[in-house]
Amino acid sequence: MALLNTKRKLLIIGVIVFVTVGLEVYLRMYYGFCNTVLFQVDPEFEYIAQPNQQRYRFRNNIVYNSKSMRSEEIDSTAEIILGFGDSILNGGVLTDQDSLATTIISNSLSNLYQKKIQFLNISSGSWGPDNAHAYLEKYGNFNSKSIFLFVSSHDAYDNMEFEENVDKYAQLPSKQYSIAIYELFDRYLLPRISQKLNPSTSQNNGSGIDKRNRTNSFNPGFQSFLDYANAHNMSFTIYLHADYSELIACEYNEQGQKIIAFAKAHSIPLVLDLKYDPEIPDLRDGIHLTNQGQRKMAKTIINYITEQRTTNGE
Repeated sequence: MALLNTKRKLLIIGVIVFVTVGLEVYLRMYYGFCNTVLFQVDPEFEYIAQPNQQRYRFRNNIVYNSKSMRSEEIDSTAEIILGFGDSILNGGVLTDQDSLATTIISNSLSNLYQKKIQFLNISSGSWGPDNAHAYLEKYGNFNSKSIFLFVSSHDAYDNMEFEENVDKYAQLPSKQYSIAIYELFDRYLLPRISQKLNPSTSQNNGSGIDKRNRTNSFNPGFQSFLDYANAHNMSFTIYLHADYSELIACEYNEQGQKIIAFAKAHSIPLVLDLKYDPEIPDLRDGIHLTNQGQRKMAKTIINYITEQRTTNGE
């Protein structure tokens, strides 16, 4: 009897070990657990992805170059167009590198004009225009003549505060989990259970990073980008992305109107995505784009650039 009980215990232990190891391997190989994008603190613009990363996460390939851009390495022979933004442009780990609007734009323009054109993706989740401009001041314009700033309405007052964000928020880790099962529970399951039991009252932009807009000062990054573009003889265009509530209302909210007013007051070219028939399927949550949404944004920018070049005789 004792021998039988021992065999049962060993069998149970064996099953538990088999299931645990199998789940660990499955999470790592199929979903890319323990292989997420890592971040680092920066004294000029708060935080950014660590450079030189190639990740496989949630069945998507993610690449960051040596300048922490979500782009291939800069080609010194290519025509460079600078794209700045937050998680909308960045796409996050739920968007494959080939599905990014910036990748599509780069490939399409290169084929159209029969030369290498790189539309760089300089972005990070919850960045405001001042974060992006600080990057521009630190690294320069890479011999580009064009700047595109991708923003949403909440960016009107999303000013840098230099709080400790890296490792404070799950979306901004500086190191990998060593056990995939632990990451599943610690980063995803337990927080969701906790949120349901104690609903958060903080407002955010869908990235999980606090977006309470604690200042009434219009983000200085808009003016800084304009001044930089004028000083360096660069074109400057603002792309205003609508969130779910604005899409339903068919108009930008009060903060979006502030951005529109600023652009008009300074004669800044403005691309309003509400004019290009956005649809609910373009969003995977309240603000971020699906692959369909990324393609639509890419098409809008490609059409805008080709129209501008045709007008200018290029």
